[in-house]
Amino acid sequence: MRVLKKNLYTTLLVLFALVLASCGSAKKTGDDLVTDAQQEKAMIEREFPMMTSYFDEAAGYAIFPNVGKGAYIIGGASGNGAVYENGNLVGYADLKQVDVGLQLGGKAFVEVLFFETDEALEQFKDGSYKLEANASAVILDKGFSEDLNFKDGVAVVTVPKGGAMAGISVGGQRFEFNPVQ
Repeated sequence: MRVLKKNLYTTLLVLFALVLASCGSAKKTGDDLVTDAQQEKAMIEREFPMMTSYFDEAAGYAIFPNVGKGAYIIGGASGNGAVYENGNLVGYADLKQVDVGLQLGGKAFVEVLFFETDEALEQFKDGSYKLEANASAVILDKGFSEDLNFKDGVAVVTVPKGGAMAGISVGGQRFEFNPVQ
């Protein structure tokens, strides 16, 4: 029992440290976040030209330029993003994720949510929004040439930035939207 308790505390301490480390973008100003989001959008369009049409044609999109994820059985991810409607900044969003499973490591990535319809964007902007565990994300890497699959009007795209993580897990993401003041 004592060993189990020690392992649980160690796991929670490691998870807490990884989540705190992944929250670095929270210390940035709104201008810094918008600049980071614009730079990552430009990188995605440069590296994956077929994505330009998704940015142009979507009712809106949210870019999370610096999402950090860490895991030791229990995983957590966090990031801040900028939300655009018809190409114009309309607000900011916070991303939080918790998952459980056979997993270990840490990674950083860019995440983009494309909203296919005005209704899907409005649902996101209404406050708390959840992506269920069964939502799938397309990972952009060299050689990507597929179409995005929208589920309930939302498509999720991720671009790896660094780190190493292995495992299988189940979890979901939660987003909080805050309009531009």
